[in-house]
Amino acid sequence: MAFEFRVPDVGEGLVEAEIIEWRVAVGEVVSMDQIVVDVETDKAVVEIPVPVAGTVLFLGGSAGETVAVGSVLMVVGDPDEHWEPASSEHVDPDDDEEPDEEPDEVVRRGPGAGSSADVAPIVGTLDSEATFLGASESSGPDPVAGLRALPVVRKLARDLGVDLHEVQGTGPGGRITRDDVTAAKRSPEPRVPDHTGRSPEPRVPDDTGRSPEPRVPDDSGRRRMSRMRRTIAERMSRSWAEIPHVTTFDEVDATRLLEVRTALAKRTGAVIPMDALVVKAVAPALSAHPDFNARLDGDDLIDQNALHIGVAVDTPDGLLVVVLRDVGRRPLTDVAGEIVRLSEAAKDRRTTPEEMSGQTFTVSNIGAVGGGYGTPIVPYGTIGILSVGRAVDRPVARNGRVTIAPMMPLSLSYDHRVIDGGEGRRFLARIVENLTEPALFLAD
Repeated sequence: MAFEFRVPDVGEGLVEAEIIEWRVAVGEVVSMDQIVVDVETDKAVVEIPVPVAGTVLFLGGSAGETVAVGSVLMVVGDPDEHWEPASSEHVDPDDDEEPDEEPDEVVRRGPGAGSSADVAPIVGTLDSEATFLGASESSGPDPVAGLRALPVVRKLARDLGVDLHEVQGTGPGGRITRDDVTAAKRSPEPRVPDHTGRSPEPRVPDDTGRSPEPRVPDDSGRRRMSRMRRTIAERMSRSWAEIPHVTTFDEVDATRLLEVRTALAKRTGAVIPMDALVVKAVAPALSAHPDFNARLDGDDLIDQNALHIGVAVDTPDGLLVVVLRDVGRRPLTDVAGEIVRLSEAAKDRRTTPEEMSGQTFTVSNIGAVGGGYGTPIVPYGTIGILSVGRAVDRPVARNGRVTIAPMMPLSLSYDHRVIDGGEGRRFLARIVENLTEPALFLAD
């Protein structure tokens, strides 16, 4: 009997996803738990396995289409079995209209008296020099959507003016990589312009065999923001509208911090990101000031004993936050390795929803992109966020003398409904103390 595999909720509160690439076709035989499709959500690109074995009888959409959670994604059955979609399940490949309104954020309540709402995993840009573009800039069909290339690679191709249809993929399964795109840029093939002087968009048949119409540029300059950019905008607007922000500033003499970082990297032979040191310095401060690690629920403050610290990652598609769980119990080298792994995964949109949700506090290293002081926006559902700027040598007074030291700027934003100015200063002072002398937090 045919099995209707419906679009699963691969992320808490997910309502829809975009099909990036099918790895199977109608008529192919699939095994249980085989990866059959890549879909893109607001948070990540997710590989979806099929829960049964059999022959593919039906695919519920073409690459580039948006499918709703609960709709038929694919049908698997016997080789000689026939399956027809119900009228309500029919998908028109040419229907590229998007809903006028985004669905409201879905909140999932956990068990127990202190039920936990999901924390938004995407934060806004903290540095004015950063410019981000989403994976898709049009609600119409993407002429390269059917190719084996991640969204970040498709964006790179658009930026460089490379036609992915003329690129031979060298990655696994013929996937087009960044190196393939940059190599193609070095030896481009000319394209014949049309009568308007513009190079025509390629018309590639979709899974139905029909060729979508090429997208026509909007001469007014208007373009729709990507799915991720719209999500960032909605969540930043909600945070700014509902949370009374206060930002306080300080700086750290990073001499010892940089020395310790160098010594640890030399001893372990591993990369020690500055984010890892900051996260480990923040952890004992959160334990000493638990209100910064709590969650506001109406008139109640919900204590959260676990320290799940989010780290902002600058990616080609936008600023994402990956989450390090139980930071207080993990050694520095473990935290450093996890930051490296999650950062690379985030840049390729391969993080799981669980790796991008549930933070209790957030750290953003804007110094990595040359930033100094900032006014970070508190991610909705949390109490605070710490922004760390780039350490710069400058004159400072020490023991009655002027000397040169690498000074690192800190910017702490917090919810003034929960945290008063005095508590904010004490919390930041504890962080400054830890960063000034790393032995204080490395010994914890």
